[in-house]
Amino acid sequence: MALFGRDGLQSSLVQSDRYFLAVMRYIELNPVRANMVDHPSLYRWSSFHHNSGVKPLSFITTHPVYSALGRNTEEKIQSYLCLFERHLDTRELSAIQSAWQTGTPLGDSYFKEKVEVQLKQRVGQDYRGRPSKRGQTP
Repeated sequence: MALFGRDGLQSSLVQSDRYFLAVMRYIELNPVRANMVDHPSLYRWSSFHHNSGVKPLSFITTHPVYSALGRNTEEKIQSYLCLFERHLDTRELSAIQSAWQTGTPLGDSYFKEKVEVQLKQRVGQDYRGRPSKRGQTP
């Protein structure tokens, strides 16, 4: 999966099995964070309508991670709605924003390593500035 910026030019690979639902929540909560609406269901252009069962859309292909939320449509919808009972925590939000702004893959270190091996180059951005005195990254 790829996470795209507003202009479609910035993107980041996403480790589907671990981060997919967090990214879906991030995207569907964008209008809420921007104070455009109070709930993602109130944003006209959101896929929340489809994913929450309010208005199924035939042109949306269900992702396997979403499909794994339940054994039937009702269970999937209920599980999806439960994801929106709380906001993304600041670490999740920061990790997602950083990934799409820098083009760094969003996933665990093994996933990032696999991407770098496949591409035969480092991806994303390293920390800038002087190394810390303890030899650790900030």
